[in-house]
Amino acid sequence: MSAMDGPSFDFAAPGRIVFGAGRSAELPRILPEFGVRPLVVTGSNPARHAGLLEALDNPPVATVSGEPTLSSVREAVGAARAADADVIVGLGGGAVLDTAKAVAVLAASGGDPLDHLEVVGRGLPLPAIVLPWIGVPTTAGTGSEMTMNAVVASPEHGVKASIRGRSLLAKVALVDPLLTLDCPPAVSASSGLDALTQCLEAFVTSKANPITDGFCREGLRRAAAGLRRVYSAGSDVAARTDMALASALSGLALANAKLGAVHGFAGPLGGMIDAPHGAICAALLPATTRINVRALSERAVGAALGRYSEAAAIITGHADVTGLVAWLEETNDLLGIPGLRDLGLAEDRIDEAVAKAGAASSMKGNPIILTDHELTEILRAALD
Repeated sequence: MSAMDGPSFDFAAPGRIVFGAGRSAELPRILPEFGVRPLVVTGSNPARHAGLLEALDNPPVATVSGEPTLSSVREAVGAARAADADVIVGLGGGAVLDTAKAVAVLAASGGDPLDHLEVVGRGLPLPAIVLPWIGVPTTAGTGSEMTMNAVVASPEHGVKASIRGRSLLAKVALVDPLLTLDCPPAVSASSGLDALTQCLEAFVTSKANPITDGFCREGLRRAAAGLRRVYSAGSDVAARTDMALASALSGLALANAKLGAVHGFAGPLGGMIDAPHGAICAALLPATTRINVRALSERAVGAALGRYSEAAAIITGHADVTGLVAWLEETNDLLGIPGLRDLGLAEDRIDEAVAKAGAASSMKGNPIILTDHELTEILRAALD
């Protein structure tokens, strides 16, 4: 085998990763390395983080309620400009972190989200110079502190799309499992299933590489160990640590190996129905896995079928993809994940969702090109 036959890939990650129980206490020491006028982007209840905000001398705060939208991002950018912020801190779940990324770009450039938004915007490349930002997740799911895209909803277009580029990578990803201890069970369930989905999709995509493979294997193992436990016993620090690691590893993997059909659907569906991203992914995952495996078997395409078997062995102890699908379905039941119908998808909008998913960037990472019939079959199976 020649040198040209070996692996060839790029790998992007935050400038620094700080992980461990209690390490969010280091934020006041880390922050001045990057700026002296911080804006903190956080959730709708900043009092939840009163101690940490007080340790930062109570900086200006921009709050995020629900998923990021064009209007909420513009509002947060306005807050950053009003504060003359020179560093952004994202302190919250995936929606907060994605907003913080967008603010870091737009507050520095003076632009608008639609300048850089894929699919429905102009999709312009990001400027090389943006405000530094620090990601401090308080949920374990999206791994957004590790990624180079920010997902923003455009209600007028009925779709979610990404602002994407290397300049969105955090200067520091500060992951403290203790910050997730007060996550409600439903949030722990939907966010945790998002992390599991991301590890599985990044593992079977054709863009996987030896580095992301290691992250996915460990992430799947951690998710299998911790997911059900954080739902039933939220104060279990070991389980919270497992899921914080699964989330972080999934973010590193997806940023470099991309995703698949679950997230190909999740973006458009997130713009069509008012439902949590993780819950949408969880509802789609069993059927997508089953139909991907069937299509791979029927068409004898690539190596992804073996990857699914390996993932099954990591999660269930047996290299049986049928057992993996059963485990996913059982986990959704145990964690109270509703079907897409209960999440707001009407049956007469399935064709619309399939058409929109076809244009989603994540769909390009799926290990096999699915037909419209197969995509429709996934949505119908995920309805209930």
